[in-house]
Amino acid sequence: MMSTTENFKLTYSTMFDPPAQLHQRFDASLAKIKAGLGREHAMLIAGKERLSPDKFEVRSPINRDWLLGVFQQGGAEDVDAAVAAARAAYPAWAATPWQERVRLLRRAAQLIEERVYDIGAALALEIGKNRMESLGEAQETADLIEWYCAQMETNQGYDRILAPDPLKDYTSRNRSVLKPYGVWAVIAPFNFPFALAGGPVGAALAAGNSVVFKVASDTAWSGRLLAEVFRDAGLPDGVCNYVTGGGATAGERLVRHNDIAAATFTGSYEVGMHIYRSFAQGPWPRPCIAEMGGKNAAIVSRHADLDRAATGIVRSAFGLSGQKCSACSRVYVERPVAAALRERLRALTEALRIGDPTDKANWMGPVINASAFARYRKCVDHLLDHGQVLSGGRQLVEGDLARGYFCAPTVATAALDYRLWREEKFVPIVLVGEVDSVDEAIARANASEYGLTAGFYGGAGEIDGFLAAIEAGVTYVNRPQGATTGAWPGYQPFGGWKGSGTTGKAIGSFYYVQQYMREQSQTVVD
Repeated sequence: MMSTTENFKLTYSTMFDPPAQLHQRFDASLAKIKAGLGREHAMLIAGKERLSPDKFEVRSPINRDWLLGVFQQGGAEDVDAAVAAARAAYPAWAATPWQERVRLLRRAAQLIEERVYDIGAALALEIGKNRMESLGEAQETADLIEWYCAQMETNQGYDRILAPDPLKDYTSRNRSVLKPYGVWAVIAPFNFPFALAGGPVGAALAAGNSVVFKVASDTAWSGRLLAEVFRDAGLPDGVCNYVTGGGATAGERLVRHNDIAAATFTGSYEVGMHIYRSFAQGPWPRPCIAEMGGKNAAIVSRHADLDRAATGIVRSAFGLSGQKCSACSRVYVERPVAAALRERLRALTEALRIGDPTDKANWMGPVINASAFARYRKCVDHLLDHGQVLSGGRQLVEGDLARGYFCAPTVATAALDYRLWREEKFVPIVLVGEVDSVDEAIARANASEYGLTAGFYGGAGEIDGFLAAIEAGVTYVNRPQGATTGAWPGYQPFGGWKGSGTTGKAIGSFYYVQQYMREQSQTVVD
């Protein structure tokens, strides 16, 4: 547990008021990490570093002059080598007692905690998230791994003795055992490359699978740091392999490889459904755990505490510059309080400090890359034609901000049939629309192909109705820490319904690790 004092544990709910010592330690790690930027980093396959003739650079979205590192443009042959290594290592790893697997994985979680400030500083530079979000992601990864280890212990390795058959003159011994699948692919997104790789990798390994994982090229450094953690924890060579390269090349080769038994993917709906359909069309269906984004709504009733609602909405809409799958991108507010809520949102948004997010003074950083920067501009241009921008609505290109991809957090309104109410854009824009009732708001919130997170602000008598009717896997009520964001393992399981997820089981939940295993019924008659 990351703790700078006896009374503080960092989570996404507690990150808004950390002790001073945390900032001091982050600053020290940031200075150290910056001094070593620009190095070349290899892939890690079968316990060895692997280079490729083709390279790519990772530069910070905060300042494109900052070269963070040089990485390998892995191709089919590299993916094939990683899968072969994982396949060779699988039998011995699957046969390793689950208690030993848990011991090694707990060592990995411990190493993350020992390195949490260095990892957090690297995440801040590479993704552009603020220091508290970055430290939170690193710590969340350790907590996810520990949670999955605890689930293996609680369930005694998912090995259950069943009742004997009622046979005369024979003894029938029956068991239900969950066993691993084989080589598991993990493909993680840019926004949480450490947690959304480390969590699934930890679950897959705890269950006895071997792993090949890849993160987005924009955040290849984060993947390398994670691979080093598993290597240094003492996992046998080939059990966990790290590859880099483009999604259309290395990523596609990975998910189409005949020796991949199953996959976990986090990213867009389009790519997730492509993988899911591909996995269903082989000689037999392969498991695919896909988390695929959201178009998350907050509902504000006439009975809401508007200050609490505005604080939660702003934090969820603009944390990580709107680039969370759980970001609040649409708000439905009852008409009698709509004007008051819009004014509070405008004031809070304009008070946000935007700039280099490694600086303690700044809360919001850049978007991830030039594509996201251009997408923001396109969305704003459309809003100016089809709606009204209440605050923000411009790219920030003054002074040092011109070296990065900074966008003003934007509050806007538009007709409720406008397409931006439906489309996930991953930029810092939130739409606010008026409705006649909470029932109408819930209906509009549910009229989406997504069902990841949802928030509600209202009176005590309205809460049960919201929770009963809303179609989302993660719900928050009257929460100023975040209207739709902020799940933490052991506190809030995180997973989506409908187009947001393929399994109905959540990250950091009681039901997650089982997905990485398949059941075998065993009967032995004496």
